[in-house]
Amino acid sequence: MYWDVVEVHPAAPRSLMVRFADGLSGTIHISREFCTGVFQALLDDAAVALAQVEHGVLVWPNGLDLAPDTMYQEIRNSVTRHYEVGCRQVENVD
Repeated sequence: MYWDVVEVHPAAPRSLMVRFADGLSGTIHISREFCTGVFQALLDDAAVALAQVEHGVLVWPNGLDLAPDTMYQEIRNSVTRHYEVGCRQVENVD
């Protein structure tokens, strides 16, 4: 699918650069507020940087993953090509 993740690299603490199958790229930032329940392991900044791609999905060695279709939509709809995971952002696109 066009929203399959094909590349991921650490970009800054708690942030990752992602590129999708159709060429769209952007950054995601894993907010600390997001890191509850099963995602609590991502409170560790070093753990966030361990993200990798498996079958088009952003995954971590402990089995956590993020939905690529949601990341794609959030990045595509952002004027800054950024997605704050765990925070809903509203941007003016005038």
